[in-house]
Amino acid sequence: MEKSAASESKYGKYIVKQTMAELNISEPQHNTSPLSYPGAITTISLGGHVLEGSFLLRNRWFLEPSETAHEPVAHAHDTDEALAFFGSNGKDWKDLGGEIEFWIENEKHVITESCVIFIPKGTMHCPLWIKKVVSPIFHYAVLPTTTYIKVREENCL
Repeated sequence: MEKSAASESKYGKYIVKQTMAELNISEPQHNTSPLSYPGAITTISLGGHVLEGSFLLRNRWFLEPSETAHEPVAHAHDTDEALAFFGSNGKDWKDLGGEIEFWIENEKHVITESCVIFIPKGTMHCPLWIKKVVSPIFHYAVLPTTTYIKVREENCL
């Protein structure tokens, strides 16, 4: 028989339904609100700051283009990272519904199709600009660690 209340369930605590704002959690290494990205909504996320022991998973909906970079500082991590950008067109999943500028090391990439990007540990990446939004763009980042830590930074703007 299925238990309906998380308090009665052994595994219900692993189903996170609240956003970081609802949990009153700011993003680690940032002095800003979890909703501070212009034109974006930070939604439900994981990490040691949300659920003890979980790996890091962050996500956002980009709803409009930004005049400033969402992540203006090129940086690297001491772990691999996967970034995903998906459009919201259910009839054409490859359609990103916009345009993103993303830098890996000194290479500029203009993204117009849904994609997943693998960033090997130690690889400098960003800035990230949301240049055009025709329809909402869903973004998530996954790191096999419990905390978001930049091990190297370089201001490039």
